[in-house]
Amino acid sequence: MTSNSSFFGDLLTTIAERGRALLDRNSRVNGATKAATLADRCQDLLSGRGEASGVALATDILDRYARMKTGERIAFFELLQETFGPDLPRLEKAIADYGATGSEAAITEVHAASEPRRQELFRRFNLAHNATLSLVRMREDLMDAMVRRRDLAPVDRDFGHLFSSWFNRGFLVLRRIDWSTPANVLEKIIRYEAVHEIQDWNDLRARVDSPDRRCYAFFHPALVDEPLIFVEVALTKETASAIAPILDQSRAVIDPGTATTAVFYSISNCQRGLGGVSFGHFLIKQVVEEISREIPSLTTFVTLSPVPTFRKWLDAERASESSPVLTAADRETLKLMDAPDWADRAEAKTELTPVINALAAHFFLVAKSTKGRPLDPVARFHLGNGARLERINPMGDLSPKGIAQAAGLMVNYRYILPDIEKNHEAFAGKAEIVASPVVKKLLRGEANSRALVSTQ
Repeated sequence: MTSNSSFFGDLLTTIAERGRALLDRNSRVNGATKAATLADRCQDLLSGRGEASGVALATDILDRYARMKTGERIAFFELLQETFGPDLPRLEKAIADYGATGSEAAITEVHAASEPRRQELFRRFNLAHNATLSLVRMREDLMDAMVRRRDLAPVDRDFGHLFSSWFNRGFLVLRRIDWSTPANVLEKIIRYEAVHEIQDWNDLRARVDSPDRRCYAFFHPALVDEPLIFVEVALTKETASAIAPILDQSRAVIDPGTATTAVFYSISNCQRGLGGVSFGHFLIKQVVEEISREIPSLTTFVTLSPVPTFRKWLDAERASESSPVLTAADRETLKLMDAPDWADRAEAKTELTPVINALAAHFFLVAKSTKGRPLDPVARFHLGNGARLERINPMGDLSPKGIAQAAGLMVNYRYILPDIEKNHEAFAGKAEIVASPVVKKLLRGEANSRALVSTQ
């Protein structure tokens, strides 16, 4: 992959250099050296010049953008929003023609005219060498700007639309990460780990090079040596309920051939600019199939997942005097969490465990977003990938991060290969949350028992 990319990269560089020479020659022929703004360059790129000029223009625009400061980049996004939307006169004519004829040709023209011109501009930006990664980074800048500039959302939607096609699951390649993986990729695994921070190189080696550990990453041909998403796996003899033993570098290492369970304990999205872009469902299924071929003794495939929104939801319920979820006894017990050292006190953890169990069951199975989906993004990811909610672990992560985000809560999602597609369809089509009987039994009260869940 690397050698082919290098060849095509050199080829594109040569084309770009010839294109720049052609552009300079045309400027001299025209007898003027135009002070080309970025808007001018973008208009020129859309004008349909030859391939060489197109590569040169795209390269020049992306180079100029890379040198911009924050305010200038926001001005560029404003330009994309205001100047490179749909061609309205063309669209109005296409609509009128369709109204008059109703022909297939008119429908095609309406579709073409309604597409914002910036989508074609992004496609032409992608002529430049390594442009795909530059565009992903550009969207990161746009996402930062949109914290205060929600009016730029149409530009973001166009990025998302194109990325959904460019990063289709069919293009993704699964590769195992181990100690022989190039150092530049290993460095990115350390940098991109978003769930359980990798402390140093020794910690990384324990995660990717121990006999009972595995790491897999998905790559895209246009982003050489840039992982899109990676999965860390622990091979065990039972379903893990807490993260500390998994990360313990002094633990007893087991023979992978004796393992019966694969625990997916960290799944990290590496490219923030691809946020909201689905890489396709069943990515975990692909990892399951890959590791099953290597280790046939594995029979159980589960995650040990964080619940990053649980503490926020719990604090909101505690702050609400009319919360329908909390009983008076719950409120009294939850006061134990107000002590800074509660996670170090055995009696506090014992008293809190049944309350957290019941509240977590409500959080997952009853509480919903305005769109009727689970409140937790990790839950949406795994349920959407065909898993079922298997078990709740109230004291699964007692690290400062785990306590701050989830009051120590972790959960297991289980992937059962014959059921993955059925579970996915239940969630995607009817918003059903597939849960184990163990989880359902934690629900309290008649209303909760009627929650729309399915059991396998």
